[in-house]
Amino acid sequence: MTLRLPAAVRDAIVAHARAGTPEEVVGALAGHHGEDCSTVERAYRARNAAERPRTRYEIAPTQELSLLDSIDTAGLDVVGFYHSHPDGPGEPSRTDAELAAWPGYSYLIVSLAGEEPVVGCWRWTGETFRSEDTQVL
Repeated sequence: MTLRLPAAVRDAIVAHARAGTPEEVVGALAGHHGEDCSTVERAYRARNAAERPRTRYEIAPTQELSLLDSIDTAGLDVVGFYHSHPDGPGEPSRTDAELAAWPGYSYLIVSLAGEEPVVGCWRWTGETFRSEDTQVL
């Protein structure tokens, strides 16, 4: 499984994560979704509606519908979602797995815990996250 990610989109996601610190940020990835390889063309920012946004993320249902409509109107597919871990590792947490709701889609995580941001990506199988190769274009 591979996620193709333009450097400009990656940089925009990292900038969103930095701007949102100390809270987690969240957004959608749009482009062309494939079973073995997906290509991101654009990231859509969302507001973190979680009750505890420093350690959780959530997109409100009405905003999620609006995002999905915008992605569809642009002629793109949902590729997955992104969020940040301002103080945590760049891998899915147990909470991330408990809340994942899109089997077969990519979940990109930006960790800001170190000196430099770490960007990683996983596909949710419906039961677990599997590491996904990320090709920065």
